Amino acid sequence: METKVYKIENINRDQKAIRAGAALIRQGQTVAFPTETVYGLGANALDGQAVNRIFKAKGRPNDNPLIVHIADPSHFEALAHDVSARVPLLVREFWPGPLTIILKKSPRVPPETTAGLDTVALRMPNHPIALSLIQESGTPIAAPSANRSGRPSPTTAQHVLDDLSGRIPMILDGITPCRVGLESTVLDMSGDIPTILRPGGITPGMLEKVLGHVKIDGAVLEPLDMRQAPRSPGMKYNHYSPRAHVIIYRGQALGAMVGEIKKIAAKYQYDGQKVGILATDETMDRYREGLVISLGSRREPAVLAANLFASLREFENRGVDVILAEWVDEREEGLAIMNRMVRAAGFHVVDIEKPVEHKTKGDKRK
Repeated sequence: METKVYKIENINRDQKAIRAGAALIRQGQTVAFPTETVYGLGANALDGQAVNRIFKAKGRPNDNPLIVHIADPSHFEALAHDVSARVPLLVREFWPGPLTIILKKSPRVPPETTAGLDTVALRMPNHPIALSLIQESGTPIAAPSANRSGRPSPTTAQHVLDDLSGRIPMILDGITPCRVGLESTVLDMSGDIPTILRPGGITPGMLEKVLGHVKIDGAVLEPLDMRQAPRSPGMKYNHYSPRAHVIIYRGQALGAMVGEIKKIAAKYQYDGQKVGILATDETMDRYREGLVISLGSRREPAVLAANLFASLREFENRGVDVILAEWVDEREEGLAIMNRMVRAAGFHVVDIEKPVEHKTKGDKRK
């Protein structure tokens, strides 16, 4: 299959590309498109066979539910039932934007889209190309991130092409990188207590200003029991992982964390492995070992979030064998950053205050 890439520099001038993508959606095919969070791989959310093409292209486990994207705030009413009176408050405050709301699903939504769950995940993206594609298609669009399953999510059309070339028919290229850079916050509103299943750009503090108390699911920074069915994308499986081995170092003192990473980086280099260090603006000048990439300043967590996936892919493109990453504060967008990082590391987190034996031989991922 040839994957065609259409650059969209002006949403009004380039409507021909949008119409071509919408035609593929109506035909039951898949199209990759930009949102403000990451690129999505879309198909008709109401067509189970079309949705199955998403799973096949990505190599995604079929028990991992998808998010349904809509182009009008009122459209969620046709896709859900038993909606809490607080949901319209969230819609008015955060849509369009990086908030996904989980509700009891309507019979219109096929089980392929929800992985057999009785709930559906809905969001209205804040990107002109995404909204135009949904409107032109005339159907809600189911769309996970447009990458091979388990890989770092794509924030540029080139990332999508790197992963899915020859596996999907079309990519709509939004030219600039996705602004938020991490997937949406997923908030479960199907029960009595609003619960964050996946953190994102809409932070717990922002939600609490609208809803009051909001619970954070225990699987946000810990692995989910593999016997459980995931209620949201990004909960059960290892995600966001580059081909290099990732280890996160956590410590209260920034200097101690840097010192430990420097020491372990030297050991990996002595062992003949190419080391990458995922640092911040406040620390990057302290490293002389390996390839150092800064996510940005710790004072700007939204910038750290926007740069995360592109940085992981850059390490991979530079042939790094192991990535040693600094822990960042979990407040605000930091919770979303660490949610993605611990999964990229397969939950390999080293607390530097505790004695630990570091083994380098055999750590290199094949």
